[in-house]
Amino acid sequence: MTELQNATDFRGLNEECGLFGVWGLPEAAQTTFYGMHALQHRGQEGAGIVSNDNGRLWQHRGLGLLSDVFRNPEKIASLKGSSAIGHVRYATAGTHGIENIQPYLVHFNDYQIALAHNGNITNALTLRKQLEDTGSIFQSSSDSEILLHLIRRSHQNSMKEKIAESLRQLHGGFAFLLLTPDALFAALDPHGFRPFCIGKLPGGQYVVASETAALNMTDAEFVRDVQPGELITINDQGMQIDHYTNNVTLNIDAMEYIYFARPDSTIYGVNVHIARKHMGRCLAREQPVSGANIVVGVPNSSLSAAQGYAEEAGLPNEMGLVKNQYIARTFIQPNQDKRERAVRMKLSAIKEVVNGKSIVLVDDSIVRGTTSMYIIHMLKDAGAKEVHVRIASPAFKYPSFYGVDMQTTNELMAANHSLEEMTEMIQADSLAFLSVQGLVDSINLKTPYNGDGLTTAYFDGHYPSPIYDYQSSLQDKVDAGLVNFDPEPIAVMPEIFSIRKGI
Repeated sequence: MTELQNATDFRGLNEECGLFGVWGLPEAAQTTFYGMHALQHRGQEGAGIVSNDNGRLWQHRGLGLLSDVFRNPEKIASLKGSSAIGHVRYATAGTHGIENIQPYLVHFNDYQIALAHNGNITNALTLRKQLEDTGSIFQSSSDSEILLHLIRRSHQNSMKEKIAESLRQLHGGFAFLLLTPDALFAALDPHGFRPFCIGKLPGGQYVVASETAALNMTDAEFVRDVQPGELITINDQGMQIDHYTNNVTLNIDAMEYIYFARPDSTIYGVNVHIARKHMGRCLAREQPVSGANIVVGVPNSSLSAAQGYAEEAGLPNEMGLVKNQYIARTFIQPNQDKRERAVRMKLSAIKEVVNGKSIVLVDDSIVRGTTSMYIIHMLKDAGAKEVHVRIASPAFKYPSFYGVDMQTTNELMAANHSLEEMTEMIQADSLAFLSVQGLVDSINLKTPYNGDGLTTAYFDGHYPSPIYDYQSSLQDKVDAGLVNFDPEPIAVMPEIFSIRKGI
């Protein structure tokens, strides 16, 4: 491991969550509940809803799945009002208590405000210290709460101006929903890391959601994607679109297409299932397997890529693995022990399908390698002759700072081992990954912004925005003589050194 990789091993307050909001609809909380069901895959640790009843905000939140938190129908019925926002949480760091479950609801002496957040504020440590040093008292360990403190401290006249001023102080990847007695606000970071879209219900009411699948669930017609740097106001007068900054690009997180988003969602005009199928086709061209009998996809997020691989390779696409649909996704379990237990509980091999076969096993990614190792062992126990692993994404070599649970290079198998070592560790007969260019071409995002519109930092180290708190921590180690750098890794991530090194 390089000195640079060692220096990046720290924990942040990251999240990858789901948001839903609606304005001007009777029984808004019930519709929000339905919309959040379509987003449950984005977070399974906790859920909450805040409603607006004639200017008074009401809240219910709890730990667990949405169906657990709102198991009692009276909980939804108590959230009266014609507007609401909801949140499902996936915590990747920090504490996992009720205090971090959103939406947050705060009561000031002159107004109430609720907040739901998806993403990660990369300068959170700096901002939090500044706020605490000047008297702010935080109730949670999440970076999301910072925006509420900034809004309260703003001296701007209107709520919209307060929010805009506060957003300009944040860096990183974030989508926010804010509910006040008078309006619903939606904001996206200047790089558009997180998916965010707006729909309209048959009655003309606007809804905002993390994915278009939630629009479909609530019978809302897609209107538009929220664009980078936008602050959108929805109230009784309709929808107004403003920009809190004009310094924008589009760098949607490639992991949305690879893993996180539902296959029936469309992000910036690209359907997720079709993108994944193209990834599989490209993978078959780049990394063919000689003598294979069948293609088996790891359910569920890899099935689209497996279909594409099989069609391109001219091989049968078989159901060699069956998933217990009532088990949570392993990647978004909060710790390694729970991930390993979930793998053993959720998958089983069909012996009659895989016995004696040379298998192309298509998966969407390898992060820590634990899941792949268990699946290969399972297939070979069921009689598979060979298991050739093909990954429909590039190798994860760099940590994420924008809201995905890959925060340290210690966790990333490809950052610490060669391809040969990885192959041996997971006990595969061969292992190969999709190229970065193959990923970009497969998604084929059409964007009016410069570049390809994607964040591929996990694979190539090119971070679209400076990583401020990381940068300060890293530079302190450099100044103290604890870390040395050679030119190559500095060139890979130039933004990290842009301020204090002058590069």
